[in-house]
Amino acid sequence: MLSLEQHICFAVYSTAHMFNRLYRPMLDELGLTYPQYLTLVVLSEEGAQSVGSIGDRLKLESSTLTPMLKRLEKADLIIRRRDTKDERVVHVDLSPAGREILGKIPLINVAIADAIGETDEDREEIRRALVAIRDRLEAAIG
Repeated sequence: MLSLEQHICFAVYSTAHMFNRLYRPMLDELGLTYPQYLTLVVLSEEGAQSVGSIGDRLKLESSTLTPMLKRLEKADLIIRRRDTKDERVVHVDLSPAGREILGKIPLINVAIADAIGETDEDREEIRRALVAIRDRLEAAIG
């Protein structure tokens, strides 16, 4: 049997926990949770999109995403609109206040990169390896 430290899943879990602890104070200053932060990043990259598209990018179910989007809308950081042709589809875009918050994101990115250390190339190699593992796990789930 593998020890706790030999489990890849524990290394990923405990690293994610440390990331959350590092991000939390910076995001608290912006009034954001980590998933809310990621949602704003997705919207900044791709512009207005459907709830389903955001869920696909973030690997989140609609039942998790919808309440979070409602909180972001209540905080005036996003705008949600029903599709005029298909009312089942909801489109989401950044509000002016959401765009303003995004201006503070580079400071967070620098702080995280500094905490991780390594070179840009090393961080990119680590990111690629993690994404490859994630994608294989997703494929195994079906």
